[in-house]
Amino acid sequence: MADLEGNLDAHNWGIDQPQKTAGSRIKGAGQLDFGMRHRLARIFADDGHTTMLAFDHGYFQGPTRGLERLDLSIVPLAPYADALMGTRGAFRSTIPAECGNALVLRASGGPSVLKELSNERVAVEMADAVRLDVAAVAVQVFIGGDFETQSIANLNQLVDAGFGAGMPVLGVTAVGTQMTRDARYLGLATRIIAEFGAQLVKTYFIEEGFEQVVAGCPVPIIMAGGKKQPVPDALAMAWKAIDQGAAGVDMGRNIFQRENPTAMIQAVKGIVHEGLTVEQACEEYRDLSGGAED
Repeated sequence: MADLEGNLDAHNWGIDQPQKTAGSRIKGAGQLDFGMRHRLARIFADDGHTTMLAFDHGYFQGPTRGLERLDLSIVPLAPYADALMGTRGAFRSTIPAECGNALVLRASGGPSVLKELSNERVAVEMADAVRLDVAAVAVQVFIGGDFETQSIANLNQLVDAGFGAGMPVLGVTAVGTQMTRDARYLGLATRIIAEFGAQLVKTYFIEEGFEQVVAGCPVPIIMAGGKKQPVPDALAMAWKAIDQGAAGVDMGRNIFQRENPTAMIQAVKGIVHEGLTVEQACEEYRDLSGGAED
């Protein structure tokens, strides 16, 4: 079997040699059709990075804290994000059609928090994603989970339909409670998602080996924010991810559950697009929030 335990360090990751992508500022997108490249260009700014705001949590856990009223919590934050990640119900009912954000549509689902979450199906037809004018569709992929094969089938179904519609697919690495978040696992999961055709991948940051995970994935990696952390820790995680090659940051709870979400998203955006250090971003959060220390 390839890559037995202990072989990881023998690989040539080429950390100091970024992947060349002729014809596009977006990793791996140079040979895609015009429609896909045009949609990806909505997600990623001219610097090749994106600040994404995720608020799709309700599709399996209902009115999450901070998302009780999307019109009050998310709509005011939209001007500070490059992309919004949500469900078609939320987009149609709450997000103003005049918003200029790229929309990333949650397209898989099924079980709630009361059931086995990996037992998902494709939940949105590609035709409806096109009607919504979204920039990408997102699908959970449960590598190593009980329904791994089914989730990969979901991914492939959306990738096939996406090629027909010019629609990029964001593959999301879903790490179950039994999975270890390390470079070996996330490297496996992200590479499998990219190999099956996803045009971008969302995964978690890890302290050791994240650069290898990014280098081993031939399409852009966007860092998932995960559970709420103290402000300095969340901003440090975002900075490290960008510094180690991530193309963007997709945060939800680390933004909308803050004392001052507007200040936090601006601090995150400062790291992603303006090159702020962690200390500078923390200072910006304190200044904009009136001294909040959460």
